[in-house]
Amino acid sequence: MAKIVQCVPNFSEGRRKEVVETIVAEIEGVGGVKLLDWQTNESHNRAVVTFVGEPDAVKEAAFKAARKAAEVINMEEHKGAHPRMGATDVIPFIPISGVTMDECIDLARELGRRIAEELKIPVYLYEEAAFRAERKNLAAVRKGEYEGLKETISLPERHPDFGAPRLHPTAGATAVGARPPLIAFNINLDTDDVSIAKKIARAIRGSSGGFRDVKALGIMMEERNVAQVTINMCNYKTAPLYRVFEVVKAEAARYGVNVLGSEIVGLTPADALIEVAEYYLRLEGFRKDQVLEKRLQE
Repeated sequence: MAKIVQCVPNFSEGRRKEVVETIVAEIEGVGGVKLLDWQTNESHNRAVVTFVGEPDAVKEAAFKAARKAAEVINMEEHKGAHPRMGATDVIPFIPISGVTMDECIDLARELGRRIAEELKIPVYLYEEAAFRAERKNLAAVRKGEYEGLKETISLPERHPDFGAPRLHPTAGATAVGARPPLIAFNINLDTDDVSIAKKIARAIRGSSGGFRDVKALGIMMEERNVAQVTINMCNYKTAPLYRVFEVVKAEAARYGVNVLGSEIVGLTPADALIEVAEYYLRLEGFRKDQVLEKRLQE
């Protein structure tokens, strides 16, 4: 079985397409890597890139992309709705085929050390790659974002896992980790009251008593003037898309607000969408091998 690792780096640039294209070109230039998708969001001012390949090739592509991002993105000038702390904000490795989580942890730690040593960008390890339990949660690692980390990185408890305890002057800091597949799922509301989105996010995220494997924030989509609940579905099997969507819809109704629509950023497992179809179509006796593409793959 071929060894396949997925990597989904997030870059702090979503408004200058030509800048993102130069970063993507670095990934495409590495042999043994296949670019699957890249998307940008103006309000988030963020790009999400998805690629797969052999472990060493994926690690090399991730390094080259981070190096290019440090050249073309200046965090001193960056503004956006999405939390961030660096030009290359996060780099997660995800095991897909013939690769264990432990191998992805090794990739994350090797890449983190190299970024710190060669690019002089401090690196924090998160999720399964974290050295410290309190750093498994990306939100805890990114607390204060770029501006806040400037002031706190010198504190012993905020020292990076690799590199000196000071931000790169323009590229900030980077989080590198290993994790299972994640679905980036956003739900837009027909209101410009971001406080409602924040209340809904608090109701569904695991850290405040909601779904165990859900992380969520309420933010403002400036270009559309609507509030958004931006969600990371860390395990769609324990927290299905349809269940989270229904709770968001019900919570919104409490405040006299409707759901305008939703979006998935990047790629998603087919099984997550099949579950949605089963739920809303009330399919009886449906088997996943009835999906044509799944049968063809087999």
